[in-house]
Amino acid sequence: MAFDAEREISRLWGNLHSAQDEIGRTYYRWRQAALKVAGPGFKPLDVSLKAAEVIGTEIGKSFLPRLNWLKGEEVWLMSLANSYAGQWINHGAVVKVEKGSQPFEAFIRWERCPWPTSAKEYGVPMEEDVLCCDKILQTILLDVNVFFNVNYKIETLKAIPRGQGVCLRRLYKA
Repeated sequence: MAFDAEREISRLWGNLHSAQDEIGRTYYRWRQAALKVAGPGFKPLDVSLKAAEVIGTEIGKSFLPRLNWLKGEEVWLMSLANSYAGQWINHGAVVKVEKGSQPFEAFIRWERCPWPTSAKEYGVPMEEDVLCCDKILQTILLDVNVFFNVNYKIETLKAIPRGQGVCLRRLYKA
């Protein structure tokens, strides 16, 4: 039988999207189980923010070997911004990185993100989705800042779950 490249690409594309959808579902299934184990004394947001902290720490550690300081801080910053984007692209988001108008500033723009849809499917408030994403993004920087002896921050300017059409984050040297 002849190899049908178009058919194989379509199959792989479909499998990729299924896996990306499953990432969100698995997280929110975990959240439900964690809340049941934690009991009624725990607030869902507190449990989710703790998970976001753990996730951000692990992602930040994974960034360290991939960031190259030798080409200068501006190149390093864009590499960091692209690492952020790549992480969410792996989950099915459409993310673009733009150089800022100020030195040592970049903007990361999520034009589409699957996480609010997953949150909605599991009855999670949209603000919790934003706060957890922010916690992940900020926690990533903890080890990155220490390892490279820098002080970068990331802030949310717009958020899809807040009805603003895009998620726009500013990554900058503080």
